[in-house]
This record gives sequence, C-alpha cells and structure tokens, in this order.
Amino acid sequence: MLPDNWQKQAEGNRKAYKRLLEKGDKNKILKALPDLHEEAFEQIDCLQCANCCKNYSPRFKNPDIKRIAKLLRMKEGEFVEKYLRLDEDNDYVLQQQPCPFLAEDNTCNIYEDRPSDCRRYPYTDEDVLIKRVSLTLKNSTVCPITFHVLERLREMERNNN
Repeated sequence: MLPDNWQKQAEGNRKAYKRLLEKGDKNKILKALPDLHEEAFEQIDCLQCANCCKNYSPRFKNPDIKRIAKLLRMKEGEFVEKYLRLDEDNDYVLQQQPCPFLAEDNTCNIYEDRPSDCRRYPYTDEDVLIKRVSLTLKNSTVCPITFHVLERLREMERNNN
C-alpha cells in the first residue's frame, strides 16, 4: 500500500536509492525488475495520478512527431510549432504543462500513438532504472510506481544482508 506522504519519503530516501542503484548488485536488481514492475502496476492506478503528464514532458522523436501529426491531421511543422519546443538537450518537448493531450479524467487523447518515452515511462522494467540514476531519482518523487519499485528493492537488499 502506498503511503500518503510517499513523495516526501522518496525525497528523504534519495541518498539510499542512489547508493542502491550505483553500488547494489546490478544483476539482482535487473532480475527483480520485471516482477516488481508488474506488482507496482497491479497496486497503483496511473489514472489516479498522472503526475508525469501534469508536470513533465517526454521527448518527441521524429517517428513520434510523424505519427502524432498524422493522427491529428496536421503537417509535421504545424504540430511542432503548435505543441513543441527544443529544450537544452536539443530534444523536442512540450511547450506547456500539463500535457495538452491529457484529458480531465487523466486519460490520454493520443494514447495509442503517444511518444515512445510515454510508452516506456517510468522505466521500472528496464535497465534505464540503473543506467540513468538521476532520472530514476527524479521519477521517484513524481511517480508512485517508481517509488514502490525502489522501496521494494531496498527491502530486498535489507533482507539479503
């Protein structure tokens, strides 16, 4: 069960998460991720939260731009001009938050055609979790799924020591 103050807990556990992700047994972590990912998604309903869509932007890669522009019956250049901007990493991201495709009920109006970053988020079943530690730490305070997976990894680590 997710505690009410999970975001504060995630912030407080930041150093422990960082140590675990950088110094922990990477093979054990990677082996545990699929089951922990599944467990988290069974317990936590993304539609109750949508923090990711409300506060952050995925990267829009060229295939995403082509696909979504086609869906919206727009030219790619129009889509980019209306919705996207280049960030400091030279990636296309949304001009605004929350995401303009987020509906009032927290569903996505372009779900079947959403960007690949959205499809993969929160990366709790991928090696991205340990390869991009700063992203994982940020996600732990945004996404209750990431928080859950990191807490379970810490629990597993404590039980093995």
